[in-house]
Amino acid sequence: MRPINLSEITELNEKQRRNIAILEMLRRFGPLSRPDISQRLGVNVVTVSHYIDEFVKYKLVVEKELDVSEGGRRPVLLELNPEAGFSIGVGLNLMNMVGVLIDLKGNIVLKTQIDRQSVTVREVVECVLDIIREIIRRSKDYTKDIKGIGVGIAGIIDKKDGSIRWPERIKHNYTYYASVNFPLRDLIEKEFGLPVIIENDATSACFGEHWLELDPAVKNIIFMFSGVGCGIMINGQLYTGSRGCAGEPSIYNYKQDHLFHCSMGNPCFLKRWETDLGIVEEVKNILSTNPQEGIKIRQLVDNRLDNINLKTIFLAARGNDETAKGSLDSVARRLGIKTAYLVNILNPEIVVIGGGFEEAGEEFLAKVNQTVKEWAFRETVEDLRVVYSQLRENAVALGVAGLVLRQVFAHL
Repeated sequence: MRPINLSEITELNEKQRRNIAILEMLRRFGPLSRPDISQRLGVNVVTVSHYIDEFVKYKLVVEKELDVSEGGRRPVLLELNPEAGFSIGVGLNLMNMVGVLIDLKGNIVLKTQIDRQSVTVREVVECVLDIIREIIRRSKDYTKDIKGIGVGIAGIIDKKDGSIRWPERIKHNYTYYASVNFPLRDLIEKEFGLPVIIENDATSACFGEHWLELDPAVKNIIFMFSGVGCGIMINGQLYTGSRGCAGEPSIYNYKQDHLFHCSMGNPCFLKRWETDLGIVEEVKNILSTNPQEGIKIRQLVDNRLDNINLKTIFLAARGNDETAKGSLDSVARRLGIKTAYLVNILNPEIVVIGGGFEEAGEEFLAKVNQTVKEWAFRETVEDLRVVYSQLRENAVALGVAGLVLRQVFAHL
């Protein structure tokens, strides 16, 4: 295959769309014959054969044993060759960072992860680079067939130069998007000599869930990435807006912060939230002022309140700690209200809850679901499903690695 510039974000032409459609069909449903593909796509078999011949030439597709024939010449079965190419994906989650090497079918070949301790964007970027280095070090048998690297990261992505605007708390009183001083994509490409895609974490996770887990008939999706950002799919296509910034369901003006305070939102559900939805700080405040509260939480952290994190709260809730369960219930209702607002706007078929909160348990999901149905219009929730991410901590990494492969498929 010819070298591909993954940074060329352009509208796909008919040939590129058909490349993706045929190869995706073989990935999901193969092995298939040329007549099968022709019938499913509604494209004549001669045209399909032209595409298939090119795929076979590049060894993306292999011909397999003959299918059973109802008479006449038996059709050859075709299957996507998973070892024809690989991609690296790195995803940032609430509690960790995950790196994967995947084949053309989306199977994980290698995986590495580290706990997320980094705070500043520069620390996060260095962790991203370390993960890529580790994946490449362990991928010596696949190096020549790695087609590119994808990074799913929080913040607003500048698609032109691959730089990001990163959400970073300053002065302990408000949050703003701090501009990164260097283009992340160019930094990674320079070190590793591979083409790179930088994508928002929620958008990456939304693509990954649809690509690998959801029924392909589902076309309209919201992926709630812990309520801070969301990935959006409309009519089967990722929606990122005119500048690639769509999916930020919060607004903020620190000069008029007083307008956002309301008892239910705490703060208002439209205001920018912390990535953990503020639950860790909330629990710490409860325990610091009420010594009798949160016995299970205190046991888990040996009464060191500074060590409380999301995982602590989830574990305590499973152990029936009332403080943990109450805080999760409150957060679920707040997340449900924000989700209902987006459901009314976008009217999706499915809402996927991820970004770390898929570890919160079934009671949390049930409360989110209940709240969405109480607050959204009846017509928008009549057939709506609210589910946890099935890819869980791998969603961002797998999604952005899949976006790399989609570009490979398109630009043959």
